[in-house]
Amino acid sequence: MMAKLTVLTEGFTDRSFEVKPEKVSVGRLEENSVCIPEASVSSHHCEVWLKGDDVIVKDLGSTNGSFINELQLAADKEAVLRPGQTLRLGQVQLRFETGKKQSEAPRQTVRLGDSGTPAAAGATAFSKKSNKATKVFLAVGGLLFLIIVGALVLAFMNLGSTTP
Repeated sequence: MMAKLTVLTEGFTDRSFEVKPEKVSVGRLEENSVCIPEASVSSHHCEVWLKGDDVIVKDLGSTNGSFINELQLAADKEAVLRPGQTLRLGQVQLRFETGKKQSEAPRQTVRLGDSGTPAAAGATAFSKKSNKATKVFLAVGGLLFLIIVGALVLAFMNLGSTTP
């Protein structure tokens, strides 16, 4: 059996690498055994190795996390990647293939937009640190500010028109 991880993310789809029993490091820097030069991949993202028919993945405390079928791996803990499953490192998706016939979903390509976020409708959005609450807070604060300014303007206009 030849176990390999094939990159599904557009721009890297020509890449795949064989997984062997020896641990290999995967990351953005060229000093890793497997280099994936994409901004969402940490410099030393994870380690992978073959154990029986499964691939073992260990996240190395990466910034954007490692995910198996969208379930995040705990940092410094080992997890099992089975044939046909998807491993996501930041925004880069890889599928574990064995070369055997598998009943698996059709190959999905994730397109990265100009901002580095997935642009495909079915793609999983991923942001390094979510600031949704901050945006909502600022929007509500801005709206309250406009209401208060409007009320003050009306109050001053009424004061100016009531003088004898």
